[in-house]
Amino acid sequence: MRNKSKITTLESKFPLLSVEQGCMVSKDADITVAFRVELPELFTVTSAEYEAMHSAWHKAIKVLPNYSIVHKQDWFIKEDYQGKLSDGGLSFLARSSERHFNERPYLHHSVYLFLTKTNKQRMAQQSNFSSLCRGHLLPKEITNKEEVMKFMEAVDQFERIINDTELLRIVRMTEEELVGTKEKGGLLDRYFSLSEERHASLEDIRLGADLVRVGDNMLCLHTLSDTDDLPTTVSTDSRYERLSTDRSDCRLSFASPVGLMLPCNHIYNQYLFIEDSDANLERFEKQARNMHSLARYSRSNQINEEWIQEYLNIAHSQGLTSIRAHFNVLAWSSDKEELRQIKNDVGSALALMECHPRHNTIDAATLYWAGIPGNAADFPAEESFYTFIEPALCFFTAETNYKDSLSPFGIKMADRLSGKPVHLDISDLPMKKGVITNRNKFILGPSGSGKSFFTNHMVRQYYEQGAHVLLVDTGNSYQGLCELIHRKTKGEDGVYFTYTNESPISFNPFYTDDYFFDVEKRESICTLLLTLWKSADEHITKTEAGELGSAVNS
Repeated sequence: MRNKSKITTLESKFPLLSVEQGCMVSKDADITVAFRVELPELFTVTSAEYEAMHSAWHKAIKVLPNYSIVHKQDWFIKEDYQGKLSDGGLSFLARSSERHFNERPYLHHSVYLFLTKTNKQRMAQQSNFSSLCRGHLLPKEITNKEEVMKFMEAVDQFERIINDTELLRIVRMTEEELVGTKEKGGLLDRYFSLSEERHASLEDIRLGADLVRVGDNMLCLHTLSDTDDLPTTVSTDSRYERLSTDRSDCRLSFASPVGLMLPCNHIYNQYLFIEDSDANLERFEKQARNMHSLARYSRSNQINEEWIQEYLNIAHSQGLTSIRAHFNVLAWSSDKEELRQIKNDVGSALALMECHPRHNTIDAATLYWAGIPGNAADFPAEESFYTFIEPALCFFTAETNYKDSLSPFGIKMADRLSGKPVHLDISDLPMKKGVITNRNKFILGPSGSGKSFFTNHMVRQYYEQGAHVLLVDTGNSYQGLCELIHRKTKGEDGVYFTYTNESPISFNPFYTDDYFFDVEKRESICTLLLTLWKSADEHITKTEAGELGSAVNS
């Protein structure tokens, strides 16, 4: 059956021209530098640390020149844990563990940051001037080389400021990571297939007025593009009630409901548009005067004047920078019923942030197109709202999944959200970093909370990694593990000494494998005999100790 829709090739509409010296250059002469972002792990950040991250972002953004765009893009893709079942060196328990967790679903989180330098005209354009609406794209030439040099210097400063913090880290992406190679696809390939697979297949893209489809996936877009949709107050972090008590708070970032807490395939886009703040405030002054002159004709004009005056008062009194911002959640599914459920989940997540969910169907195609890495300058201006840098940064995600420790020595723990196995070093790596000064462990919990279960788990993995284990077991909690090791090693390891009436614990202190008694062995025998001979309150004379030593040595 012939498709009667208007069809064009991706090549003719593709907004990017090339990647030069690590920068993406668009056909409208916009320059973008891309970074990978490393965030701290979930449930490990305090309220003060959220404030520190917020401050670092603010300082870094302040160094960017006018008509720059900060586009932070968080990818949350459903994946399945792949167990190491083909590893022949696994023990029975290790293989059983891998089989149990094999194909366990979890949400893979990747964070990218794009810093774009554009011009005043591009930042003011609306959706009908998007590259999607143009018949043919003619590449423009970068005319102002000085502006480019200043922007690159500002990007270097931005990178240093962020990396000077201990909580955040950004790494500049290479050309291979952006456009890919013959062996694996790049970030652009993955965006046009909505997949994190390295060999994602090419998909047809349908950008319609009623539906946006990428391959089999149908897209659902919720936007925060108007001040009426925003909460009355924002903060860097919020209390997570499920893990908080009356005496302790578990903190998450303000935007966490649309991050890892949203269990579906989605991309969370965060845009900040850095314009000429002084020019913006002058324009608002003019609007306020116009509203004041028209206030007698409409009460709404009077209310708008009050809002504009309040915005101007805050900007001037606190020295804040006027910017535009936009945030959206792009979710997708190949199943219509699942997409309907996802739509409800995204709306509920935004409601948890005290935002008014707005399902955007009109500009979905344009916003998807503007979300292309390096194409933030194509963003429609009417979909953004005026604010300041500080409140806008509260909508940035600030935590990610638990990460595997780099150390080869450690134990497997479970991710708190999904139950995915995570390799964790709780001994050597923290000691190298100076977090701890010894390897002592104290396991506290009520009866039945799993203390012995965890210790069995830890001891088994430590043993399999070559550790020497000596346990004093008062309740036979580790006898089963010991017998398993004893059978596997055919009696070489897993020796378990226990007391019974029929077979009390006994040993021969005079036995040695080589029949050689060194000084340490002789002293230990003397100490044992003195302990059996004298009680705790009896004094041992030098003569008695000397005679006993001579008898042992002879």
